[in-house]
Amino acid sequence: FPPLLSLPLTAGFRRSMRLCRRKSRTNQQPCHARCPSSCYSSLAAPYEEVVRYQRHPADRNRLIILVGPAGVGVNELRRRLIASNPREFQSAVPHTTRVQKSYEMNGREYHYVSKETFENMVYSHKMLEYGEYKGYLYGTSIDAVRTVLDEGKICVIDLEPQ
Repeated sequence: FPPLLSLPLTAGFRRSMRLCRRKSRTNQQPCHARCPSSCYSSLAAPYEEVVRYQRHPADRNRLIILVGPAGVGVNELRRRLIASNPREFQSAVPHTTRVQKSYEMNGREYHYVSKETFENMVYSHKMLEYGEYKGYLYGTSIDAVRTVLDEGKICVIDLEPQ
């Protein structure tokens, strides 16, 4: 999948300026003479303009992955994003080894598979992400993401780092 939007970090600029100012009190050389690569050149362009990403019609939609520990709201953010524009955003249907509940449909809430099938998908590198919860395996397959992208939608998934 292509990379998402990458943004420059500005904290390095601030840190470089602080170090340079501290050094300038003890040394009479100008800042750019002491650390030309970090301070002086940064002053010419201390930030990079960030513009809204606009996909070219010929480009495929992208995958958005929201990452955060339990309780920070990435699942809610995913739900709100999809609810705000369901014609543009959709989640991939994850796989699980748990037993299907009576009100669930295979392929709607989850793709229900055996533990052996799930593990084969993992070993065959067909899973984008996976983990275990209460003794059952859960994960998102690459094919499930491609299904959403092939429908012309942006696929949104949320992950909890482990």
